[in-house]
Parts: sequence; C-alpha cells; structure tokens
Amino acid sequence: MRVFLDLMWYFRAHKWRYMGGISILVLVAVLGLIPPQIVGRVVDAITRHTLTRGLLVRWVLYIFIIAVVVYVLRFFWRVLLFGAAIELSTLLRRQLYAHFSIMSPHFFQGRRIGDLMAHSTNDIQAIEATGTDGILTLVDSITTGTTVILTMVLTLNWKLTIIALVPLPFMAWATSFYGSLMHKSFHLAQAAFADLNDKVQENFSGVRVVKSFGQEEPEIKSFRNLSQYVVDKNIAVAKIDALFDPTIGVVVAFSYLLTIAFGSVFVVHRTMTLGNLTTFTMYLGQLVWPMMAFGWLFNIVERGHASYDRVRALLAIKPDIVDKPGAVNRIPSGDMEFSIPHFKYPESQEDALTDISIRLPQGRTLGIVGKTGSGKSTLVKLLMREYDLEEGNIRIGSQSIYDTTLDALRQAVAYVPEDHFLFSTSIAENIAFGKPAADRKEVEWAARLAVVDEDIATLTEGYATVVGERGVTLSGGQKQRVSIARALLLDAEILILDDCLSAVDARTEARILENLRRERKDRTTVIIAHRMSAVEQADIIVVVDDGRIVESGTHEELLSHDGWYRKTYRQQQLESMIEEGGA
Repeated sequence: MRVFLDLMWYFRAHKWRYMGGISILVLVAVLGLIPPQIVGRVVDAITRHTLTRGLLVRWVLYIFIIAVVVYVLRFFWRVLLFGAAIELSTLLRRQLYAHFSIMSPHFFQGRRIGDLMAHSTNDIQAIEATGTDGILTLVDSITTGTTVILTMVLTLNWKLTIIALVPLPFMAWATSFYGSLMHKSFHLAQAAFADLNDKVQENFSGVRVVKSFGQEEPEIKSFRNLSQYVVDKNIAVAKIDALFDPTIGVVVAFSYLLTIAFGSVFVVHRTMTLGNLTTFTMYLGQLVWPMMAFGWLFNIVERGHASYDRVRALLAIKPDIVDKPGAVNRIPSGDMEFSIPHFKYPESQEDALTDISIRLPQGRTLGIVGKTGSGKSTLVKLLMREYDLEEGNIRIGSQSIYDTTLDALRQAVAYVPEDHFLFSTSIAENIAFGKPAADRKEVEWAARLAVVDEDIATLTEGYATVVGERGVTLSGGQKQRVSIARALLLDAEILILDDCLSAVDARTEARILENLRRERKDRTTVIIAHRMSAVEQADIIVVVDDGRIVESGTHEELLSHDGWYRKTYRQQQLESMIEEGGA
C-alpha cells in the first residue's frame, strides 16, 4: 500500500475530486444496504401472509428509485476518480518528457530507447490504474465491507456474522502472499517489455542495414525468441493473477456453506426469520465484491508500486548539465576562444582533448580537420555544452559560456550534426523546425543556400513532400542539405557544420560553401570536415590528432609545411583528378 503514500502529493493537489468521488462511493455503499432489507421484509410478509398488492408495489418502487439514484451517483464518481487518474498519467508523461529533454547525451548513452518508451507507456498505465481502480477497490472494499458487516451484526445476527467471516483471515494472508509475488514478477515483465521495445526500435531504424547484410531471418528468429521471453514473463504474472479469484471463490463458498448450515439451524430454532436469513445471504453476496476487490487491490497496487518505483528512479536522476547560479540569459556574441588544458568523457580513463587553445575572431570561419576519432566533434560538443569542462574555459565575446544560460547559448548556435535526423513530416516543416513561424519565402531561401531547392522542385509535392521516418525517402546528400537548410534558417551567431558535406559531390559542396561565405560574412562559422576542400577557404584551420592541435594556420600556410594537412590535401586532389578522368 506504500504506493498510495508515494502518490499522496497528487491526491492532496486534487483532494476535492478524490474526496467527492470517495464520498459518493460511500453513499452508494450505504444505499446498497437498503434493497436486501426490503427483500427480507417482503419474504417475511409472504411467510406471514400479510403481503398486499399496494405494499409490494411500494417496496418495488423504493428499489427502483434507489437503483436510479445509484446509477446517477456511479456516473459521477467515475467522472471524478477516472478523470483525476487520467490527469495523473498525463502529468507523469509530461514530467518524463520534460526530464528527457533536459538530460545530456551522457544520460541517453547509458539507456536504451525501448526502456524509456516502456516507462512512458506501460509503467504510466499501471500507475494510472492505481489512481483509479486502486482507489476504487480500496475505498469500496473498506466501506462496503464495513457497512455490510456492521449491518449484519447490528440488525440481523452477530453470531452468524462471525461464523460467516471465519474464512476471511485465510484470504487476507493469501492475497498478501500473492501480492509480494506479483511485485517481483511484474518488475521482470516490464523489463522484458522494455527489451522488446528496444529490439523493435533498433530493427525499424536499422532496417536498411538488416536487409543489406541479409540478416532478416536471424533478426526474425531473435525477435521471436525475445517475444517468447516477454510472453513467458507475462504468463508468470498472469499465473499469479489467476490465483486471486479462485482463492476468493473458495473463501466465499465456505462463507455461504457456513451461512446456510448455521443459518438454517437459527431459523429452525426461531432465533432468525426466513426473511432475516434471506437478507443475510444477500448481504453475504454483497461481501463477495469487497473480498474480490481486496484481492484485486493487491494486484493493482503491486503493479503500480513496481511501475512507480521505475518512473520515480528515472525522474530522480539529476541532469549533469545545468545553468550556473546567476547565469545571464543573453545570447552571446563576439570572438570565440577555446582554452582547454584537458578533457575526458565521463567513465573514460583517457583524455579526449589536451592543450587546446584556439581564438577565432567574430565573423570568421574556423576549419577543423583530422583523422577519424581525433577529437574534432568533441570541440563543438563542449561549445554547445553537451558536456562540461572540469578545467579550462570556452568564451564567446568577453563572457564564458558557463556564465550564460543554456537556452541563450543554444540560441546562439545552429548545429548540423554528422548523423543528420529528419522528422516524419513535410520537407518545409523539417526546414522550419527551429523556426516554426517562418514563412514559405524564408524556407525557400534557406533551401537555395543549401542547394537543395532544385531537388525539392523535382518531387511530386515539392516542399509539402512527407519525407518518412528519419527522411527515408530522400538520399543521403538530400538529407544532409535539408539539415543544413534547417540550420541556415535560424541565421544564428555561430553555425557549426559537423562533417555534414560528406554525402554531396564536390561541385555541390563548393556552391554551398560559396553561399555561406556570401550570406554569413559577418557571422562565425565552424566547419568540421574530412575533405580538405571544405575548409580551404577558412580563415583559420586546425589539424587535430589524438586530441591535440598539431597544425594551425591558413590553407596556404599549412600547404607550405610538410605535415598531415599537406599530405592529405594532395592525396585528395589526386583522387579527385583520377575520378574526374575516369568519369
């Protein structure tokens, strides 16, 4: 029952709703006591031959009125309790979404998407059930059970009541035992569901890789095995769940057996009337629901408890990238300066960057090149505060990025990542993602700068073309250029192109870079590339190797030295000449 205490913050916030719903439940329970009394009186009137037509019509009318009133009241308590629980699930989903949105990449690297989806679906549904069916069964089992038992004791026969309730302690022990088993099994079932979610998400996202390697059958077999594992875990939950009703049925059957056996003796000895026994058995029938509700309560509560523990543990994780106290909410502008003695990723033993010192005047272009894994992208990740430095600083203008709010910093930066992502919506909406209020002219302007306007014009629906999940209907080069257009539309103070020209040909690359030089001559641009042609017009080029800057200067200066840049540039020039000759 601890889950109710855990959710008390929400119950307090919506106390009038819950108090209203609970009050109506209690009233319904009290009204339910009247019909058995009426039936008992009718039975006694029949045995005494005193029942008249008028008396029967009056009793039937009373029962009809009570039924109508109970019908209306049940409608209102459902609206109050179920409505409050739906708001609870909505609130928790919003909290989870907001929590996910402020977490750093390090958070997501250590967790699977399928697991996070399971938290947002199955776990929330289990908590919602606790806020509705859990409250209903708790209140209804206590109020109905208490009022019925008290009525049986005070108005019928207290001895027979005690006899009929003899089997109840066994039911209480059994449901408690089943509840503890349910808690453990439901935890395992939810974890298995998360694994299944993750498997499906991975295969749908990587369907092209699966097909290209001919791994359809192995993946289908793996999915089948995982599905069977999920089935097995849920069957284990169902088996425990299936124990509740038979156990309660046996208890109820024993109660009826004892009631009829001893009640008949009381009737024979005239300590009870036949009408009293009829009323008693009807009340005993009303006790069946509280007994079943009591067992069902343990089932619901343990599911909700397990799920709320999972959600609460997730929400308890603090974001590791937060605003510094007193941070200024002003978009930074000015010269950009990196001063990094060393940096290593969380849980890594080796430095990713060492002795980094770069100063880029405002409005200039910085080119960053180097081998794969040399630390190029790490620089821009630190600039955008995907990770924070323990030592050193990064400044924009006269202000440290750590003295600026995250919101202001990220408004100053437009980033085109290497692993570009498009949403399953139209091309126009993808380009306008960072600026939803942009009109069609602005979208087309950005597309022209990214040299993707001509490709869009060839599509049947033009800018209204829906690209599919992750842009599946577009080529790699088209997706890259749509991503670039999305960043250019922001017209941010700093534009970062993180190896996002790798899928376009040399001519298209040259056109894009020329457009950038023309349109962003007063803005700062950072270009990370493997092709030297992408950075040869940059004002400053740095070569990064093993996390260190090994060369720095302009294109001409770097060519004058016999270093990595010169060798790579000449090799790429030769490869380009061979390709053109071959064409």
